[in-house]
Amino acid sequence: MGAYQTVVVGTDGSDSSFRAVDRAAGIAADSGATLVIACAYHAASERDVRRAQDALGDDVAYQVVGSNPADEAVRTAAERARKAGATKIDTIVVDGEPVPALVRVVHERAADLLVIGNRGLNTLAGRILGSVPAEAARKSDVDVLIVHTT
Repeated sequence: MGAYQTVVVGTDGSDSSFRAVDRAAGIAADSGATLVIACAYHAASERDVRRAQDALGDDVAYQVVGSNPADEAVRTAAERARKAGATKIDTIVVDGEPVPALVRVVHERAADLLVIGNRGLNTLAGRILGSVPAEAARKSDVDVLIVHTT
């Protein structure tokens, strides 16, 4: 049995985040661990839904209502993870900001490793405002692997 039992990886659907998923999938495969792929999002407000209906009309607005890019992100990430060798894969879409959502998933799933890409870590905005990888590393109480994805 490997060192890690449950690995959580965050994705936002970007190519950069999918590289972190690939690395996490490899670790999960090597460890025989469960891979939990998580994506944080904010649900569309009723106001946004009404705007879409007004702009698109009722016949087209149904395509927007209930549509969530986070669902597609975790679905695509799970396909990549399977190709990378992970066999035990769970996906979760969480309403909220990325870092609190990831920390919550780590806690709820009793994970022992959080994997995240480094995008934003070395940007000026990241240094001034704080980046998701840096904040996740500070707030997580488990091992954090920041994958070089940029």
